[in-house]
Amino acid sequence: MLRKTILAAAVVLLALGAVAQKRQVMLDKVVAVVGGSSILWSEVDEYARQLTQHRRQQGYTSDRDPVNEALEMLMTQKLLFNQAQIDSVEINDSAIASVVDEQVQQLAEAEGSIAALEARQHMAIFNIREMMRQRYEEQEYANAMQRSVVEKVTVIPGEVERYYKSLSRDSLPTIADQYVYAQITRFPKSITAAKQRTRERLLDMRERAITGSTKFENLARMYSQDPGTMIRGGEMEPTSLRELDPAFGAALEKMRPGQISEVVESQFGFHIIQLLDKQGELYHFRHILLHPVYTTDELTEALNTLDSLVQKIRADSITFERAALVHSDDKGSKMNGGIVSNSDIMNYYNASEAKLTVTKFLREDFGRFRSLDDYNALMRLKPGEISDAFLTEDMMGNQMAKVVRLVEIIPTHRASLEEDYLRLEEMALEAKQERVFKEWLSKKIDAMYIYIAPEFRDGEFDNKHWVK
Repeated sequence: MLRKTILAAAVVLLALGAVAQKRQVMLDKVVAVVGGSSILWSEVDEYARQLTQHRRQQGYTSDRDPVNEALEMLMTQKLLFNQAQIDSVEINDSAIASVVDEQVQQLAEAEGSIAALEARQHMAIFNIREMMRQRYEEQEYANAMQRSVVEKVTVIPGEVERYYKSLSRDSLPTIADQYVYAQITRFPKSITAAKQRTRERLLDMRERAITGSTKFENLARMYSQDPGTMIRGGEMEPTSLRELDPAFGAALEKMRPGQISEVVESQFGFHIIQLLDKQGELYHFRHILLHPVYTTDELTEALNTLDSLVQKIRADSITFERAALVHSDDKGSKMNGGIVSNSDIMNYYNASEAKLTVTKFLREDFGRFRSLDDYNALMRLKPGEISDAFLTEDMMGNQMAKVVRLVEIIPTHRASLEEDYLRLEEMALEAKQERVFKEWLSKKIDAMYIYIAPEFRDGEFDNKHWVK
């Protein structure tokens, strides 16, 4: 599929591998040139070995020669990088710098010191950092270029049906067991006090940042609970207001570059924001996110409340559906008898895709769209049974108590349009994106200067346009 075509390069070709390449550059051989970018044999050799190792770890192999496959992936990445320069594709340079800093720090810690790292790599720390920066930058430009090629590709129902009919029965995907379940959630009664404690923590951080006693980005690295930005000092890529939570965006809109906001409450938690700059409709900022934290006694109280409710449901004193309506804190499911859907995911991403409203969940969906705690509880149940209360977090990271009821297990079966339309729609979209990208790539290969060393020209290339 498309994501295996190019993005595998970003997954497999790690920065450590880039540093570990042969250092005798003058003795290294150029095996290919794409546009203005050359590819060395050491790059291909290192990538091929990492590609093989990665696949062994994932439990599968490829029939293709790993050297030839690595060369084609690297050539594709170079082409995307060159085209990104031509099309003036933008990336987040500061985010790359943060990732490089983190990687260098991890390497230095693994070796014991920067001096030890320099000795092992036979180069100064500046050169190690610069090599990593160039590699990450090239990969990010390539990924951004690929995304821009396919981001507007969509499928309509007729295309999904044609895709389905084009598959032989043996080619139809097997849909593993799916779970339909309901839930009742409960936040501790002390949520107001917990929110106030969180506000006070953020106000203290704000004061430290404003007075200069601690840098905002250092506070974000130490305390922020946003896993996507904390390692970058809370920094987000330039974003338009319409992509942000309304309360967050409203606060950001009123700010001036360099200013630090008051505490802002959004659907994700509590924030303080530092506006870095604004270019047109794009806001470049850092933020620190905190969720309310409860004491053990407060969480235990919420557990006990739900455990008492479970006993009433099991004794038929109240139906699960009525209990969800009256007692659940989850607005998305309480009006539907507690039945869980991905409507909260749709709200989270401000998305409207129908595939995000499904109520049938594969094992792999837990941990991706739903909590693994839900899955672990469901595995102990038979259809119709209710779990004991357990502690978990919602998708925003807020602590809560929950009980789940297993409604139905849909057995493993061959995909059908009637039962699995949304899964087939996703597959049809991916297939179309792959086709569009391959067509685009072929045209760009034909229009760009390509050189492949003679001893590599007879290799098996997925795209025949490489060899001219």
